Amino acid sequence: MNSKKVDVVIYQSPDKEINLEVRTDPETVWLSLDQIAELFGRNKSTISRHINNVFTEGELSKDAVVANFATTASDGKIYQVDNYNLDMIISVGYRVKSSTATQFRIWATSVLKQYLVTGAALNEKRLEEIGRVVNILNRSSDEMISGVADVLEHYSEGLTLLESYDSKSLITPKGTSDLRQLEYPEARKLIDTMPYTQESNLFGREKDDSFKSALSTIYQTFGGHDLYPSVQEKAANLLYMIIKNHPFNDGNKRIAATMFVYFLSLNGALSDSRQQPLIANNTLAAITLMIALSKPDEKEMMCLLVMNMLETS
Repeated sequence: MNSKKVDVVIYQSPDKEINLEVRTDPETVWLSLDQIAELFGRNKSTISRHINNVFTEGELSKDAVVANFATTASDGKIYQVDNYNLDMIISVGYRVKSSTATQFRIWATSVLKQYLVTGAALNEKRLEEIGRVVNILNRSSDEMISGVADVLEHYSEGLTLLESYDSKSLITPKGTSDLRQLEYPEARKLIDTMPYTQESNLFGREKDDSFKSALSTIYQTFGGHDLYPSVQEKAANLLYMIIKNHPFNDGNKRIAATMFVYFLSLNGALSDSRQQPLIANNTLAAITLMIALSKPDEKEMMCLLVMNMLETS
């Protein structure tokens, strides 16, 4: 049984033809198989087949996108029913080529932003404590500790910024547009030139096609629009997917950090207007470890944190 605390909100399609009771939590939204079928106007067997293909192809991990909720059926009995999060909903929408996927994603994103606003308000009293922790950690000469301080400092600034927003106007950083696409052969060549390949014959050896999948996922489009519109959102999700999907036998975190930096540099988004790096070396290491230690349902928050740290003033 799922122990996550969830709320229920109503989703209504723009044409008012679809009304769904959507379970939500601070990280994502959830729909059952029946609801996804209704949302995209397909039968359950078609949706089920697409979901199974998503898992079979390694696009998403079942542990990360499925939750079990108690549901009262028409006969009055309570059943445990699998629900799927926004990542799966969008993946299925992309496969069935339904325009409602984009509409639902926009609505779901607005719901999740409200959670962030509420969370920021509730955490206002913690800002002073975070500031004190940052000051203490900054005294350390240990790069990893100061890296964590860097992350916390950005986080505390972010919370302060969120507090200044109206509760209905919080938005994901706009970011910048792509200059170049990172193709698999170029990425593979970069990995092969990393010095660690000389130390271990397992470093950079791919276990499956999930690295190729990560590169293609960040460029997914739907209805002519990128699912990850900005360079910063693409970079954050690429970093997350390589770290959490473990596509290599060895070196996943080092490769993820390298790809993250290279991708940003490729698109002119690694430095600010004064040509100073937006994320220092020790901060990059700290972020990489934070993502590695994060829970699957914290993906949205991790990616949002990285995107905010890439904001230029």
